Amino acid sequence: MHAPMPLLLTGRGFRRDLEANGCLAVHAPLEGGAETRLLRRLRGAGYRTRMTSARGLGDPEVFLTQKHGIRPPHLGHNCVGRGAAVGEVQQVVPLIGDLLDGDDSVALWILEGQVLSRSELLSLCDLCKREPRLRIIVEMGGARSLRWQPMKALLGA
Repeated sequence: MHAPMPLLLTGRGFRRDLEANGCLAVHAPLEGGAETRLLRRLRGAGYRTRMTSARGLGDPEVFLTQKHGIRPPHLGHNCVGRGAAVGEVQQVVPLIGDLLDGDDSVALWILEGQVLSRSELLSLCDLCKREPRLRIIVEMGGARSLRWQPMKALLGA
């Protein structure tokens, strides 16, 4: 666990811990701002970045890295003659597939990570091990000041 960070931070310690661990659990002030400051610092260090919410993520590994099928929400009277009674499956591209093109490191910031199960969080850690360019930051809740720790330490794994 790290000491509270000052309002103006360089991001070097955060980046060093992120590169060493691959997947970090972050507790950020609820008023916001810390995410964008740190992502801006990471972009300045050569990372390609993206921010997304954990809600509706489904299987994290498939959603993030593989082409997969989704069923759009039912919006009333739809013709079900073409597809199954539950609707047609639409194929969507992976969320970070375009970021992994090339040799740059990739940082993914996941908001509302407290809704993810322990196994989903562990799968994010494993994904960082399998894809060495990928770094994942999961926001696990609010705090009075910005603090972070390795995800494995938070999960006790």
